[in-house]
Amino acid sequence: QHGTAIIVAAAIVNGLKIAGKKLEDAKIVTSGAGAAALACLKLLVSMGARRENIWVTDIEGVVYEGRETLMDRWKAEYAQKTDKRSLIEIIDGADIFLGLSAGGILTPDHLKKMADKPLIMALANPEPEIMPDLAKETRPDAMICTGRSDFPNQVNNVLCFPFIFRGALDVGATTINEEMKQATVEAIASLAQEPPSDVAAQAYGGETGVFGPEFLIPNPFDPRLILRIAPAVARAAMESGVAARPIEDFDAYNERLNRFVFRSGLIMKPMFSAAQAELKRVVYADGEDERALRAAQVVLEERLAQPILIGRPSVVEARIERFGLSIKPGRDFELINPEDDPRYRDYVDTFLEKTCRGGITPDAARTIVRTNSTVIAAVALARGDGDAMLCGLEGRFSRHLLTIRDVIGTAPGVHDFSAMSLLINSKGAYFLADTFVSPDPSAEELAEMTQLCALQMRRFGIEPKVALLSHSNFGSSNTPSALKMRDALTILRHEAPDLEVEGEMHGDTALSEALRMRIFPHSRLKGSANLLVMPTLDAANIAYELIKTMTDALPVGPILVGGAKPAHILTPSVTARGIVNMTAVAAVEAQQISQG
Repeated sequence: QHGTAIIVAAAIVNGLKIAGKKLEDAKIVTSGAGAAALACLKLLVSMGARRENIWVTDIEGVVYEGRETLMDRWKAEYAQKTDKRSLIEIIDGADIFLGLSAGGILTPDHLKKMADKPLIMALANPEPEIMPDLAKETRPDAMICTGRSDFPNQVNNVLCFPFIFRGALDVGATTINEEMKQATVEAIASLAQEPPSDVAAQAYGGETGVFGPEFLIPNPFDPRLILRIAPAVARAAMESGVAARPIEDFDAYNERLNRFVFRSGLIMKPMFSAAQAELKRVVYADGEDERALRAAQVVLEERLAQPILIGRPSVVEARIERFGLSIKPGRDFELINPEDDPRYRDYVDTFLEKTCRGGITPDAARTIVRTNSTVIAAVALARGDGDAMLCGLEGRFSRHLLTIRDVIGTAPGVHDFSAMSLLINSKGAYFLADTFVSPDPSAEELAEMTQLCALQMRRFGIEPKVALLSHSNFGSSNTPSALKMRDALTILRHEAPDLEVEGEMHGDTALSEALRMRIFPHSRLKGSANLLVMPTLDAANIAYELIKTMTDALPVGPILVGGAKPAHILTPSVTARGIVNMTAVAAVEAQQISQG
């Protein structure tokens, strides 16, 4: 009953907010006076509801002063001095109906007597006190909650359990008191008012509600609930004096909780911290995409970068409103309008300068800069209007790479781009290369790629342990592929003597030190490899897709290495959280380039 009370109270807080009413002024009428109903009323009173505004009915009718049938001391606290004896008599002007009784108790005649914008809590199961469609037909202004999952605003205990216990256990609370319950109410009510997140959308197949009459409380399995409720409960326990083990560092505590929701949290922490130290401008080529808009909201909330979105203002603004986001072009982020930007002529000139020897005519350049958002992003980056760019939410990887090659180019001394992908699973974090760019890299290209990937790994705060993979195990075969990997190792020993690298070897040998030491006791690689360099694009991409699917691994990337400036090509399957992660990667790369 305490869980029900918490969810009911959160719905009432938000329902009254929408109706423009105050809890202390609200008239509350209940149907049912069992443990759940009385727990709800007790919590509401502790939050400011007035007993004189609470009217209780049960199977015997109104709970009034002097009634003797089916009375107890808990009901008696809500007994009214009145001669009214039925629900129809007391519901006149009621702001809230709280039903924890039986199906069909509430009728259209009852609803017609209630105040403007009434809140109907019809929580009987399986049949509520009134069906939502009938309630809406009678009172279109009503807000309705039920206990059923097939209607909006489901009052479900899983909204607070087990998260309230998580917070209580983490501080060693000796009891769960009213302050902790009220903190849970506030956390749930506040979460419902937040813009929908990508993690909530993923949990519900892309469907998320926007705060309003049909979304008073979060969805029961919103993954963010633990992030809001547990810290709120822990703080309340500490402030009310029932915490045996107070939390000293709530930032660290929140980071631990984040790992339950975002498996990338631990790996991305150094990158996020570095990105927050100096905000860089990151251009999103696909600024009209829902995932990019959701990512921009998170990036702004977490202060990871300054997003610059490419998109038509009318489309971007309409989608921000549709998805219930709180960001605004011009106020929160810069918007490059491909149809009307004052820098258009300058962008065309820059694009022509970069591509005129590749068969691009002035007329073609003018059309491309109007219509190709990846080109616009690359030109913005090349001109210094942004510090990094992300593209690839639509279209083929190769086409985006061609644009980046032409407009951005490679860093000094680098022969070509490579792509590294990060996979995070239950056993750890593994970087694979080259998963997207080089079909059959030479030994020299493999050595260059390995060093670039190792540099990128250090930005994650991870020391690279490199395995050069092959079907050959330390000289067991002399095929061209095996010889190539062997030659790459020789080059790396010369060019990067401090890099912990070994090869050529099998995949299992790379991951198992015990197996490796049996086969090759002189290996310079200690422990499990975390950078797996493959001989071909086929091998790397196949391994990446298989590991990702078979181990339910979380992907980050692909991370393009070797560019003159940070430019990354995502994949059409990327999530909003994936874009957030890559925004941090790009921002930190931009910081290091600017620092020389």
